[in-house]
Amino acid sequence: MSKILIKNIRTLVQVDNGERLKVSGLDMKKLPCLHNAWLAIENDKIVSYGTMDDWGGITDWSNLTVIDATNKIVMPCYCDSHTHIVYAGSREGEFVDRINGLTYEQIFERGGGILNSAKKLSDATEEELIESALKRLNEIMMMGTGTVEIKSGYGLSEDSELKMLRVIKKLKTLSPLTIKATFLGAHAVPTEYKNRKTDYIKLLINEIMPAIAEEQLADYCDVFCEQNYFTKEETIEILTAAKNHGMTPKVHAEQLSNSGGVLAGIEVGAISVDHLEFVGDIEITALKNSKTMPTILPGAAFFLGLPLPPARKMMDAGLAIAVASDYNPGSSPSGNINFMLSLCCIQYKMTPEEAINAATINSAYAMDVSKTHGSIAIGKQANVFITQEIPGYEYIPYAFASNLIDTVIINGQITHTI
Repeated sequence: MSKILIKNIRTLVQVDNGERLKVSGLDMKKLPCLHNAWLAIENDKIVSYGTMDDWGGITDWSNLTVIDATNKIVMPCYCDSHTHIVYAGSREGEFVDRINGLTYEQIFERGGGILNSAKKLSDATEEELIESALKRLNEIMMMGTGTVEIKSGYGLSEDSELKMLRVIKKLKTLSPLTIKATFLGAHAVPTEYKNRKTDYIKLLINEIMPAIAEEQLADYCDVFCEQNYFTKEETIEILTAAKNHGMTPKVHAEQLSNSGGVLAGIEVGAISVDHLEFVGDIEITALKNSKTMPTILPGAAFFLGLPLPPARKMMDAGLAIAVASDYNPGSSPSGNINFMLSLCCIQYKMTPEEAINAATINSAYAMDVSKTHGSIAIGKQANVFITQEIPGYEYIPYAFASNLIDTVIINGQITHTI
Protein backbone atom coordinates (compact mmCIF):
# COMPACT_ATOMS: atom_id res chain seq x y z
CA MET A 1 0.00 0.00 0.00
CA SER A 2 1.40 3.39 -1.00
CA LYS A 3 0.53 6.38 1.12
CA ILE A 4 1.19 10.10 0.71
CA LEU A 5 0.66 12.87 3.23
CA ILE A 6 0.80 16.45 2.00
CA LYS A 7 1.07 18.78 5.00
CA ASN A 8 1.25 22.52 5.74
CA ILE A 9 -0.70 23.33 2.57
CA ARG A 10 -1.24 27.07 2.27
CA THR A 11 -4.59 26.49 0.49
CA LEU A 12 -6.27 23.21 -0.40
CA VAL A 13 -8.53 24.16 -3.33
CA GLN A 14 -11.89 22.74 -4.46
CA VAL A 15 -12.76 20.61 -1.43
CA ASP A 16 -16.22 19.07 -1.13
CA ASN A 17 -18.11 15.99 0.03
CA GLY A 18 -18.10 14.39 -3.42
CA GLU A 19 -21.78 15.03 -4.10
CA ARG A 20 -21.41 18.01 -6.44
CA LEU A 21 -21.45 17.03 -10.10
CA LYS A 22 -21.20 20.57 -11.46
CA VAL A 23 -21.61 24.19 -10.37
CA SER A 24 -23.76 26.75 -12.16
CA GLY A 25 -24.49 30.46 -12.28
CA LEU A 26 -23.62 32.39 -9.13
CA ASP A 27 -22.27 29.23 -7.49
CA MET A 28 -19.36 29.35 -9.93
CA LYS A 29 -18.02 32.31 -7.96
CA LYS A 30 -17.67 30.02 -4.92
CA LEU A 31 -14.53 27.92 -4.61
CA PRO A 32 -14.48 25.90 -1.36
CA CYS A 33 -11.01 25.87 0.19
CA LEU A 34 -9.18 24.95 3.39
CA HIS A 35 -6.21 26.98 4.60
CA ASN A 36 -3.23 25.60 6.52
CA ALA A 37 -4.36 22.15 5.45
CA TRP A 38 -3.26 18.54 4.98
CA LEU A 39 -4.30 15.88 2.46
CA ALA A 40 -3.93 12.10 2.81
CA ILE A 41 -3.76 9.67 -0.11
CA GLU A 42 -3.73 5.86 -0.03
CA ASN A 43 -3.06 3.92 -3.20
CA ASP A 44 -5.00 5.80 -5.89
CA LYS A 45 -7.66 7.49 -3.73
CA ILE A 46 -8.03 10.55 -1.51
CA VAL A 47 -8.77 9.19 1.98
CA SER A 48 -8.86 12.25 4.21
CA TYR A 49 -8.09 15.94 4.55
CA GLY A 50 -8.42 18.72 7.10
CA THR A 51 -6.63 21.64 8.71
CA MET A 52 -3.33 21.39 10.52
CA ASP A 53 -5.11 22.76 13.61
CA ASP A 54 -7.48 19.79 13.59
CA TRP A 55 -5.14 16.87 12.95
CA GLY A 56 -6.69 13.42 12.63
CA GLY A 57 -5.64 11.95 9.35
CA ILE A 58 -2.71 9.55 9.58
CA THR A 59 -2.44 6.85 12.26
CA ASP A 60 -0.15 4.42 10.43
CA TRP A 61 3.08 6.16 9.41
CA SER A 62 4.71 3.11 7.79
CA ASN A 63 5.45 3.30 4.05
CA LEU A 64 4.36 6.93 4.12
CA THR A 65 5.73 9.63 1.82
CA VAL A 66 5.45 13.05 3.47
CA ILE A 67 5.45 16.20 1.32
CA ASP A 68 5.79 19.59 2.99
CA ALA A 69 3.69 22.09 1.01
CA THR A 70 4.44 25.16 3.10
CA ASN A 71 3.35 28.29 1.21
CA LYS A 72 2.11 26.13 -1.68
CA ILE A 73 -1.32 25.50 -3.20
CA VAL A 74 -2.80 22.05 -3.77
CA MET A 75 -5.52 21.62 -6.36
CA PRO A 76 -7.33 18.77 -8.10
CA CYS A 77 -5.80 18.11 -11.49
CA TYR A 78 -7.47 19.80 -14.43
CA CYS A 79 -9.93 17.89 -16.59
CA ASP A 80 -9.51 18.74 -20.27
CA SER A 81 -12.76 17.73 -21.96
CA HIS A 82 -11.95 18.68 -25.58
CA THR A 83 -8.69 17.84 -27.37
CA HIS A 84 -7.36 16.47 -30.66
CA ILE A 85 -4.04 15.27 -29.23
CA VAL A 86 -3.57 12.39 -31.69
CA TYR A 87 -2.30 13.97 -34.91
CA ALA A 88 0.60 13.86 -37.34
CA GLY A 89 2.72 16.87 -38.21
CA SER A 90 2.01 20.52 -37.54
CA ARG A 91 0.38 23.40 -39.40
CA GLU A 92 2.53 26.46 -38.76
CA GLY A 93 2.27 27.32 -42.47
CA GLU A 94 -1.44 28.02 -42.00
CA PHE A 95 -0.55 30.14 -38.97
CA VAL A 96 1.49 32.31 -41.31
CA ASP A 97 -1.34 32.29 -43.89
CA ARG A 98 -3.70 33.74 -41.29
CA ILE A 99 -1.16 36.41 -40.38
CA ASN A 100 -1.15 37.30 -44.08
CA GLY A 101 -4.91 37.70 -44.12
CA LEU A 102 -6.45 34.35 -45.09
CA THR A 103 -9.49 33.20 -43.10
CA TYR A 104 -10.02 29.74 -41.58
CA GLU A 105 -12.61 29.04 -44.30
CA GLN A 106 -10.28 30.16 -47.12
CA ILE A 107 -7.50 27.93 -45.84
CA PHE A 108 -9.93 25.00 -45.70
CA GLU A 109 -11.08 25.64 -49.28
CA ARG A 110 -7.43 25.43 -50.42
CA GLY A 111 -7.13 21.95 -48.89
CA GLY A 112 -5.73 23.16 -45.59
CA GLY A 113 -7.16 22.92 -42.11
CA ILE A 114 -8.70 19.60 -41.16
CA LEU A 115 -8.05 18.15 -44.62
CA ASN A 116 -4.34 18.98 -44.26
CA SER A 117 -4.17 17.05 -40.98
CA ALA A 118 -6.14 14.16 -42.51
CA LYS A 119 -3.58 13.79 -45.30
CA LYS A 120 -0.67 13.75 -42.85
CA LEU A 121 -2.41 11.30 -40.54
CA SER A 122 -3.19 8.83 -43.31
CA ASP A 123 0.55 8.53 -43.97
CA ALA A 124 1.47 7.97 -40.30
CA THR A 125 1.71 4.58 -38.61
CA GLU A 126 -0.02 3.73 -35.35
CA GLU A 127 3.38 3.54 -33.66
CA GLU A 128 4.30 7.04 -34.83
CA LEU A 129 0.97 8.42 -33.64
CA ILE A 130 1.31 6.74 -30.24
CA GLU A 131 4.84 8.07 -29.76
CA SER A 132 3.94 11.68 -30.58
CA ALA A 133 0.68 11.59 -28.59
CA LEU A 134 2.43 10.23 -25.49
CA LYS A 135 4.81 13.20 -25.58
CA ARG A 136 1.82 15.55 -25.65
CA LEU A 137 0.08 13.66 -22.86
CA ASN A 138 3.20 13.91 -20.69
CA GLU A 139 3.42 17.60 -21.54
CA ILE A 140 -0.11 18.37 -20.35
CA MET A 141 0.31 16.16 -17.29
CA MET A 142 3.33 18.24 -16.23
CA MET A 143 1.09 21.31 -16.51
CA GLY A 144 -1.55 19.86 -14.19
CA THR A 145 -3.99 17.93 -16.37
CA GLY A 146 -5.06 14.54 -15.02
CA THR A 147 -8.04 13.66 -17.21
CA VAL A 148 -8.34 14.25 -20.94
CA GLU A 149 -10.72 13.59 -23.81
CA ILE A 150 -9.15 12.79 -27.20
CA LYS A 151 -11.01 12.92 -30.51
CA SER A 152 -10.51 11.23 -33.81
CA GLY A 153 -11.49 13.32 -36.84
CA TYR A 154 -8.21 13.65 -38.70
CA GLY A 155 -8.84 10.32 -40.39
CA LEU A 156 -11.97 11.00 -42.48
CA SER A 157 -11.88 7.43 -43.85
CA GLU A 158 -12.81 4.14 -42.25
CA ASP A 159 -9.23 2.92 -42.02
CA SER A 160 -7.78 6.16 -40.67
CA GLU A 161 -10.61 6.88 -38.22
CA LEU A 162 -10.34 3.38 -36.77
CA LYS A 163 -6.56 3.78 -36.66
CA MET A 164 -6.92 6.93 -34.59
CA LEU A 165 -9.39 5.34 -32.19
CA ARG A 166 -7.19 2.27 -31.77
CA VAL A 167 -4.31 4.58 -30.96
CA ILE A 168 -6.42 6.32 -28.31
CA LYS A 169 -7.43 2.93 -26.86
CA LYS A 170 -3.75 2.00 -26.64
CA LEU A 171 -2.92 5.33 -25.00
CA LYS A 172 -5.41 4.48 -22.24
CA THR A 173 -3.11 1.60 -21.27
CA LEU A 174 0.18 3.47 -21.72
CA SER A 175 -0.58 6.79 -20.00
CA PRO A 176 -1.48 7.22 -16.32
CA LEU A 177 -3.99 9.89 -17.30
CA THR A 178 -7.70 9.13 -17.34
CA ILE A 179 -8.56 9.21 -21.06
CA LYS A 180 -11.93 9.37 -22.83
CA ALA A 181 -12.22 8.65 -26.57
CA THR A 182 -14.47 10.49 -29.02
CA PHE A 183 -15.35 9.52 -32.60
CA LEU A 184 -15.30 12.66 -34.76
CA GLY A 185 -15.64 11.22 -38.24
CA ALA A 186 -18.02 14.11 -38.98
CA HIS A 187 -15.21 16.64 -38.59
CA ALA A 188 -15.25 17.58 -42.28
CA VAL A 189 -16.30 16.06 -45.59
CA PRO A 190 -13.35 14.30 -47.29
CA THR A 191 -12.32 15.55 -50.72
CA GLU A 192 -13.51 12.37 -52.45
CA TYR A 193 -17.01 12.93 -51.01
CA LYS A 194 -17.11 16.66 -51.75
CA ASN A 195 -20.30 16.53 -53.86
CA ARG A 196 -21.91 13.54 -52.15
CA LYS A 197 -21.96 14.26 -48.45
CA THR A 198 -24.97 11.97 -47.99
CA ASP A 199 -22.82 9.02 -49.00
CA TYR A 200 -20.17 10.01 -46.46
CA ILE A 201 -22.78 10.21 -43.70
CA LYS A 202 -23.96 6.72 -44.70
CA LEU A 203 -20.36 5.52 -44.43
CA LEU A 204 -20.10 6.98 -40.92
CA ILE A 205 -23.37 5.44 -39.75
CA ASN A 206 -23.52 2.12 -41.58
CA GLU A 207 -19.88 1.04 -41.69
CA ILE A 208 -17.64 2.93 -39.27
CA MET A 209 -19.99 3.09 -36.26
CA PRO A 210 -20.65 -0.67 -36.16
CA ALA A 211 -16.88 -1.31 -36.30
CA ILE A 212 -16.33 1.16 -33.43
CA ALA A 213 -19.02 -0.52 -31.36
CA GLU A 214 -17.60 -3.98 -32.02
CA GLU A 215 -14.16 -2.99 -30.75
CA GLN A 216 -15.52 -0.61 -28.06
CA LEU A 217 -13.31 2.18 -29.34
CA ALA A 218 -15.26 5.32 -28.41
CA ASP A 219 -17.05 6.75 -25.40
CA TYR A 220 -18.49 9.71 -27.32
CA CYS A 221 -19.39 10.83 -30.82
CA ASP A 222 -18.91 14.43 -31.93
CA VAL A 223 -20.00 16.40 -35.02
CA PHE A 224 -18.71 19.72 -36.39
CA CYS A 225 -22.05 21.45 -36.88
CA GLU A 226 -21.14 24.45 -39.02
CA GLN A 227 -21.85 26.00 -42.40
CA ASN A 228 -19.89 24.17 -45.11
CA TYR A 229 -19.45 21.20 -42.74
CA PHE A 230 -22.56 19.50 -41.23
CA THR A 231 -26.04 21.00 -40.81
CA LYS A 232 -28.19 20.83 -37.72
CA GLU A 233 -30.32 18.10 -39.31
CA GLU A 234 -27.26 16.07 -40.33
CA THR A 235 -25.82 16.49 -36.85
CA ILE A 236 -28.98 15.08 -35.29
CA GLU A 237 -29.00 12.17 -37.75
CA ILE A 238 -25.37 11.25 -37.04
CA LEU A 239 -25.61 11.60 -33.28
CA THR A 240 -28.87 9.67 -33.04
CA ALA A 241 -27.17 6.80 -34.84
CA ALA A 242 -24.16 7.12 -32.54
CA LYS A 243 -26.38 6.75 -29.48
CA ASN A 244 -27.71 3.51 -30.95
CA HIS A 245 -24.11 2.29 -31.09
CA GLY A 246 -23.39 3.15 -27.46
CA MET A 247 -21.72 6.56 -27.90
CA THR A 248 -22.80 9.65 -25.96
CA PRO A 249 -23.22 12.77 -28.17
CA LYS A 250 -21.04 15.88 -28.17
CA VAL A 251 -21.13 18.80 -30.62
CA HIS A 252 -18.70 21.37 -32.05
CA ALA A 253 -21.26 24.18 -31.93
CA GLU A 254 -21.54 27.82 -33.06
CA GLN A 255 -17.80 28.33 -33.61
CA LEU A 256 -17.79 30.21 -36.91
CA SER A 257 -21.51 31.03 -37.17
CA ASN A 258 -24.83 30.32 -35.51
CA SER A 259 -25.61 27.02 -37.25
CA GLY A 260 -27.88 25.14 -34.85
CA GLY A 261 -25.26 23.02 -33.12
CA VAL A 262 -26.38 23.80 -29.57
CA LEU A 263 -30.03 23.05 -30.30
CA ALA A 264 -29.04 19.85 -32.12
CA GLY A 265 -26.95 18.79 -29.14
CA ILE A 266 -29.73 19.45 -26.66
CA GLU A 267 -32.21 17.52 -28.81
CA VAL A 268 -30.04 14.38 -28.80
CA GLY A 269 -28.97 14.73 -25.16
CA ALA A 270 -25.36 15.75 -25.75
CA ILE A 271 -23.16 15.77 -22.67
CA SER A 272 -21.51 18.96 -23.93
CA VAL A 273 -21.62 21.56 -26.69
CA ASP A 274 -18.25 23.18 -27.34
CA HIS A 275 -16.85 26.45 -28.78
CA LEU A 276 -19.98 28.71 -28.61
CA GLU A 277 -18.49 31.89 -30.11
CA PHE A 278 -21.81 32.63 -31.86
CA VAL A 279 -24.26 31.35 -29.25
CA GLY A 280 -27.37 33.51 -28.78
CA ASP A 281 -30.25 34.05 -26.39
CA ILE A 282 -32.24 31.16 -27.83
CA GLU A 283 -29.40 28.75 -27.17
CA ILE A 284 -28.80 30.12 -23.66
CA THR A 285 -32.46 29.61 -22.75
CA ALA A 286 -32.45 26.10 -24.20
CA LEU A 287 -29.29 25.18 -22.28
CA LYS A 288 -30.89 26.27 -19.01
CA ASN A 289 -33.50 23.57 -19.47
CA SER A 290 -31.03 20.82 -20.35
CA LYS A 291 -28.29 18.69 -18.79
CA THR A 292 -25.81 19.66 -21.52
CA MET A 293 -22.59 21.39 -20.43
CA PRO A 294 -21.63 24.50 -22.46
CA THR A 295 -17.87 24.41 -22.96
CA ILE A 296 -15.66 27.27 -24.06
CA LEU A 297 -12.31 26.77 -25.76
CA PRO A 298 -10.34 30.00 -25.18
CA GLY A 299 -7.21 28.76 -26.95
CA ALA A 300 -9.00 28.38 -30.29
CA ALA A 301 -10.74 31.76 -30.13
CA PHE A 302 -7.44 33.37 -29.12
CA PHE A 303 -5.38 31.66 -31.83
CA LEU A 304 -7.89 32.25 -34.64
CA GLY A 305 -8.86 35.76 -33.52
CA LEU A 306 -12.54 34.84 -33.27
CA PRO A 307 -15.22 36.71 -31.34
CA LEU A 308 -15.37 35.53 -27.75
CA PRO A 309 -18.23 33.34 -26.51
CA PRO A 310 -20.58 35.23 -24.16
CA ALA A 311 -19.34 33.34 -21.10
CA ARG A 312 -20.26 36.12 -18.67
CA LYS A 313 -23.79 36.31 -20.08
CA MET A 314 -24.21 32.53 -19.87
CA MET A 315 -23.10 32.37 -16.24
CA ASP A 316 -25.23 35.39 -15.31
CA ALA A 317 -28.19 33.54 -16.86
CA GLY A 318 -27.55 30.67 -14.44
CA LEU A 319 -25.62 28.30 -16.68
CA ALA A 320 -22.61 26.21 -15.80
CA ILE A 321 -19.51 26.70 -17.96
CA ALA A 322 -16.66 24.29 -18.63
CA VAL A 323 -13.32 25.22 -20.17
CA ALA A 324 -11.06 22.99 -22.24
CA SER A 325 -7.91 23.47 -24.30
CA ASP A 326 -8.94 22.18 -27.77
CA TYR A 327 -5.30 21.10 -28.11
CA ASN A 328 -4.85 20.53 -31.87
CA PRO A 329 -2.34 21.40 -34.62
CA GLY A 330 -4.47 23.92 -36.48
CA SER A 331 -6.45 26.19 -34.20
CA SER A 332 -5.11 25.67 -30.65
CA PRO A 333 -1.62 24.16 -30.50
CA SER A 334 -1.47 24.24 -26.70
CA GLY A 335 -2.82 22.01 -23.95
CA ASN A 336 -1.82 24.36 -21.14
CA ILE A 337 -4.93 24.76 -18.99
CA ASN A 338 -3.10 27.29 -16.79
CA PHE A 339 -2.96 29.58 -19.82
CA MET A 340 -6.64 28.86 -20.56
CA LEU A 341 -7.44 30.07 -17.03
CA SER A 342 -5.56 33.29 -17.78
CA LEU A 343 -7.55 33.80 -20.98
CA CYS A 344 -10.79 33.14 -19.09
CA CYS A 345 -9.92 35.84 -16.56
CA ILE A 346 -8.34 38.40 -18.88
CA GLN A 347 -10.51 38.12 -21.99
CA TYR A 348 -13.77 36.65 -20.71
CA LYS A 349 -13.81 38.54 -17.39
CA MET A 350 -14.33 35.36 -15.42
CA THR A 351 -13.15 35.42 -11.83
CA PRO A 352 -10.36 33.00 -10.86
CA GLU A 353 -12.95 31.01 -8.92
CA GLU A 354 -15.20 30.70 -11.98
CA ALA A 355 -12.29 29.71 -14.20
CA ILE A 356 -11.04 27.03 -11.80
CA ASN A 357 -14.55 25.61 -11.40
CA ALA A 358 -14.81 25.53 -15.19
CA ALA A 359 -11.53 23.62 -15.56
CA THR A 360 -12.11 21.11 -12.75
CA ILE A 361 -15.56 20.02 -11.61
CA ASN A 362 -17.45 21.32 -14.67
CA SER A 363 -15.02 19.95 -17.23
CA ALA A 364 -15.13 16.65 -15.34
CA TYR A 365 -18.92 16.73 -15.80
CA ALA A 366 -18.38 17.26 -19.55
CA MET A 367 -16.62 13.87 -19.57
CA ASP A 368 -19.05 12.21 -17.13
CA VAL A 369 -16.32 11.72 -14.52
CA SER A 370 -17.31 14.33 -11.92
CA LYS A 371 -18.28 11.54 -9.49
CA THR A 372 -14.61 10.50 -9.37
CA HIS A 373 -12.58 13.50 -10.57
CA GLY A 374 -12.59 17.29 -10.52
CA SER A 375 -12.54 18.04 -6.79
CA ILE A 376 -10.83 17.11 -3.52
CA ALA A 377 -13.21 14.63 -1.89
CA ILE A 378 -12.82 11.45 0.11
CA GLY A 379 -12.99 8.48 -2.23
CA LYS A 380 -12.19 10.44 -5.38
CA GLN A 381 -9.23 9.66 -7.59
CA ALA A 382 -5.96 11.00 -6.17
CA ASN A 383 -5.16 13.31 -9.08
CA VAL A 384 -3.73 16.50 -7.60
CA PHE A 385 -0.95 18.98 -8.19
CA ILE A 386 1.17 21.10 -5.89
CA THR A 387 2.29 24.54 -6.97
CA GLN A 388 5.50 26.34 -6.22
CA GLU A 389 5.39 28.84 -3.37
CA ILE A 390 2.73 31.34 -4.44
CA PRO A 391 0.45 33.67 -2.46
CA GLY A 392 -2.86 32.13 -3.61
CA TYR A 393 -4.67 30.32 -6.40
CA GLU A 394 -5.41 33.66 -8.06
CA TYR A 395 -1.71 33.86 -8.86
CA ILE A 396 -2.03 31.03 -11.41
CA PRO A 397 -4.09 32.98 -13.99
CA TYR A 398 -2.35 36.22 -12.97
CA ALA A 399 1.15 34.94 -13.85
CA PHE A 400 -0.01 33.97 -17.31
CA ALA A 401 3.32 32.90 -18.82
CA SER A 402 4.85 31.13 -15.82
CA ASN A 403 5.02 27.42 -15.05
CA LEU A 404 4.04 27.36 -11.39
CA ILE A 405 3.45 23.63 -10.88
CA ASP A 406 5.99 21.87 -8.69
CA THR A 407 4.62 18.32 -8.24
CA VAL A 408 1.94 16.30 -10.05
CA ILE A 409 0.32 13.23 -8.46
CA ILE A 410 -1.73 10.96 -10.73
CA ASN A 411 -3.60 7.94 -9.36
CA GLY A 412 -1.77 8.38 -6.08
CA GLN A 413 1.66 8.23 -7.73
CA ILE A 414 4.12 11.11 -7.91
CA THR A 415 4.65 11.41 -11.65
CA HIS A 416 6.39 14.75 -11.98
CA THR A 417 8.47 16.94 -9.67
CA ILE A 418 10.33 20.10 -10.67
